[in-house]
Amino acid sequence: MIDLRSSVRFPLRLPITVRTNDAREHFAETADISAGGVLFHMNTELPINTVIHFRIVLPAAVLGADTDVLVNCTGRVVRCRDEKGKKAVAAVIDEYNFERVFCHAG
Repeated sequence: MIDLRSSVRFPLRLPITVRTNDAREHFAETADISAGGVLFHMNTELPINTVIHFRIVLPAAVLGADTDVLVNCTGRVVRCRDEKGKKAVAAVIDEYNFERVFCHAG
């Protein structure tokens, strides 16, 4: 078994909406992101192995790019615990794809 926690983690606090297969949406904020997973905080507990879908908007300033980049992700919850009055949810990212956000000049 590969230890995904050995991946380089970036401490980014970004708002995300987490959707589950039962079409529920939960608002969350990322705590850190790596190539293999994400840790985020939310008000609701998610059971282990829950399949989740979420989109992360990576700001151009963070990437050193001209435009923001959207990352559409599908993953699974691997850990959920109480942390400072919220639920700290760790998820492995199984699939992702990038979308570049194009600026439209007026």
